[in-house]
Amino acid sequence: MHNFDEHLRTLVDSALKEDIGDGDHSTLSCINADAKGKAALHVKQDCIIAGIEVAEKIFRWMEPSSKFVALKKDGEHAEVGEWAFEIEARVHTILKCERLVLNCMQRMSGIAGLTRLYVDKIKGFKSQILDTRKTTPNFRLLEKEAVRIGGGHNHRFGLYDMIMLKDNHIDYCGGIEKAIDLAARYVQTIRAGLKIEIETRNLDDVKRVVTFGKVDRIMLDNFSTAQIVEALKIINGKFETEASGGIHLENVTEYAATGVDFISIGALIHQATSVDFSLKAEES
Repeated sequence: MHNFDEHLRTLVDSALKEDIGDGDHSTLSCINADAKGKAALHVKQDCIIAGIEVAEKIFRWMEPSSKFVALKKDGEHAEVGEWAFEIEARVHTILKCERLVLNCMQRMSGIAGLTRLYVDKIKGFKSQILDTRKTTPNFRLLEKEAVRIGGGHNHRFGLYDMIMLKDNHIDYCGGIEKAIDLAARYVQTIRAGLKIEIETRNLDDVKRVVTFGKVDRIMLDNFSTAQIVEALKIINGKFETEASGGIHLENVTEYAATGVDFISIGALIHQATSVDFSLKAEES
């Protein structure tokens, strides 16, 4: 699995380079390089807050001696008018990091809040809410971290940490059994330890997978709740199960009630709306 801090550092360095370029000329033009300042993050919408720890890392990487005080914790509810953190550092540091910190926290808090809505809908059931790879390029690390902060669970991080045989793999390969057999051999001979998941499109596919075996998890793609109930009878606890496709806030409870192990929802990330924050200078 990826090293979070190492991956985050790469993301932050790239984002700052994109934003600052050959210099923050707005700040360079009017602020003394040695000037010290304080600022605080102002919450402008009720939300589940996410990205506090990320913000602290960004400021400390830019200026190790900066003083960061968290007034809220990741995953906590925050209300309009509250303050989430305070930062004391060189003014140049604060202004260079301001937009990156806000962009990360606004996006992450929106995802965490939406995830929490889904998680609350299935309380009392064994099903777990999973994210997907439907993420923003180069920002997946923090989008998936926001899902975790919101109470959800991370599916595979990328193409490298799990084998998932989807409809296109099956069709290109020439069938369910052939795809599974080749994947199982690959794990045995080339990449030991990788789990294998296969997508099924109907109950006949489920029967074929159960008969053939050699997988860890069966995805039930675009199945109705009634079809999932039938599929679970066929699977009979022999494999992990995952429902995916067409699942939203209004029906997620019904899907959890089937007894399926996992419910994966791309909308956690791609339908999330950013939360409004601002970083306000404080008088020293």
